[in-house]
Amino acid sequence: MKRVVSALALILAVTLPGNAQNKIMKDQDAIKAMCGCFEVTFNFTETFSFSKDSLYRPSETKTDLGLEWAQLVTDEDDKISIQHLLQVGTPDQPMIIKHWRQDWLFENTDFYRYNGDNEWVFEAKSNDEVEGQWTQKVYQVDDSPRYEGSSTWVHVDGKSYWENITTAPLPRRERTKRSDYNVTIRGNRQEITDYGWLHDQDNAKVIRKNGKKDVVLAKEKGYNTYVKVDDSRCQPTIDWWKANQNKWALVRAKWDEVYGRNKDLILNTKVDNKPLYKHLFNEDVVEQKEINKTIESFIK
Repeated sequence: MKRVVSALALILAVTLPGNAQNKIMKDQDAIKAMCGCFEVTFNFTETFSFSKDSLYRPSETKTDLGLEWAQLVTDEDDKISIQHLLQVGTPDQPMIIKHWRQDWLFENTDFYRYNGDNEWVFEAKSNDEVEGQWTQKVYQVDDSPRYEGSSTWVHVDGKSYWENITTAPLPRRERTKRSDYNVTIRGNRQEITDYGWLHDQDNAKVIRKNGKKDVVLAKEKGYNTYVKVDDSRCQPTIDWWKANQNKWALVRAKWDEVYGRNKDLILNTKVDNKPLYKHLFNEDVVEQKEINKTIESFIK
């Protein structure tokens, strides 16, 4: 009888609304733990080659260091947005570079899946498919799409992590050097650690052609550590964001309108011989009308 009562108590504890709410709060805390000032180490190496070309050469192993500020932009129950900014140069003469952005949406059903050649295919999932899950939507430096996927945050054995596999464009470090593949299948793991957080990646470099089966050209390992440091080290970046955040809010608003059309999206690589980020990084481009016109010019 005691065993039956204990089992019932356990079931009730797991299914009670309060327990579910506690889980969501743990998810939110884990996501927001990725905010702040971090010393970042970016590590990538090609691990396996499946090319049948005897002249094939793998990408060089890449290791970079940087100081990065992760700014909490939106903090809502079902949406958390974090803008990453790189701080390079010397402390007395820092240069600030707007970096990637990650949005986290709870039980989101609308997705843009990368399909190669600057095309994202719109996909709607059912509520049941995303129950209890968080979607991570990752954006380029100009807030155009990059990749996104939906999974459940896991809190077990003192660990908090989120894992997902999804398609993505070539990373910037490869884009100007490689033309022998056109899709990256990213295995992402975001784990909160005692030093900050870890972005652990197992990626496949894929050749995708219409009507044909994907061909895996090579595999790659990524291991990026974010070590938390005092926020004061990122003060120049904090100040830069305060001075420029209004412009980028206008950029996000335009992209939100584009994404809200819920249809496939194909983007031009360049307009007037310049990529989108070079247009938007222009300090003279600040008005909503001009921002809208610039972004629309890249949409096919």
